Amino acid sequence: MKKAIVLVSGGLDSATCLAIAQAEGYACYALSFDYGQRSVSELAAAARLTEAAGVAAHKTLPIDMGAIGGSALTDRSIAVPEQETQGIPVTYVPARNTVFLSYALAWAEVVAAEAIFIGVNALDYSGYPDCRPEYINAFQSLIDLATKAGVEGKSIALRTPLIDLTKAEIIGVGLQLGVDYAMTVSCYQADEDGRACGRCDSCRLRIKGFADAQSDDPTRYQ
Repeated sequence: MKKAIVLVSGGLDSATCLAIAQAEGYACYALSFDYGQRSVSELAAAARLTEAAGVAAHKTLPIDMGAIGGSALTDRSIAVPEQETQGIPVTYVPARNTVFLSYALAWAEVVAAEAIFIGVNALDYSGYPDCRPEYINAFQSLIDLATKAGVEGKSIALRTPLIDLTKAEIIGVGLQLGVDYAMTVSCYQADEDGRACGRCDSCRLRIKGFADAQSDDPTRYQ
């Protein structure tokens, strides 16, 4: 059976990405990160999602990105914005996707995976530079150059099935695949029980997505 590494944060997008990978026939090796984020309840959500999906394996790796700081998600002295802001928001975690994908690539080589799935999106998103198609194309070039598989002509495909979808379209795909969005946590500052604030950028995108999809929002709010 073909194998894939799937990055699973516990949020809406990664849950949909996992469902897509499984629907395509991949044995999924789910990878999550305890990187010092505010919302640790998203890791509990990732554990629930991967257990319910029956993945081949699920690892949660500790990375202390809080020691570097520079983001409202890893530095509690920086407030999470609750209004729309201009430019790249302070919730951007410097180099996060590069770090995460590097670990995913390492595990992909170990288990001989054919693909890595990541739920980045370049439409209804917060404007992070490492969610753009240009970034994904550049990382694919790195994969081809930096791996044993790439040198031997068996490159690992970096898959981004959500990159050109609106949040409503993502929700529609997930519902068709049976994703239980009540199990997911997207909020940047969810409480320990996984209840969302309803005000941060991620919550606003999620609320709008369910409204545009004309679907009931199962999110638990504070």
